[in-house]
Amino acid sequence: MIYIFIAVAGFVGAVLRYITGEVLFRPDTIFPFATLFINIVGSFLLSWLMFHTLPISAQLKKAIGTGVLGSFTTFSTLSAETVSLLQRELYAVAFLYISLSFAGGTMAAIAGSKAGPGKEGGV
Repeated sequence: MIYIFIAVAGFVGAVLRYITGEVLFRPDTIFPFATLFINIVGSFLLSWLMFHTLPISAQLKKAIGTGVLGSFTTFSTLSAETVSLLQRELYAVAFLYISLSFAGGTMAAIAGSKAGPGKEGGV
């Protein structure tokens, strides 16, 4: 049954990612703001989910983490967009993108682990 929960949640996360990307995507800019935003928000939410006690079942928590947030965030898009920037010889933009993605995602995960009530203290 968990596989069905994860599959449905994955569908939800993928649709949310698509909609967010469409809303935030600006064709007139070279910087991939949409993916950066999605990955930072996803890092915060996944860390928050992992480090907090919630009144939900373990199966639902796994479905949200693996399904919704796993399909919402995207390392493969980050990688492909970085390669695209490098191929266009936008080295500084690529370096900035990777740096902001890593630092922003890590800081968001730290913030997520500390945010709100019900902190468990670890995974």
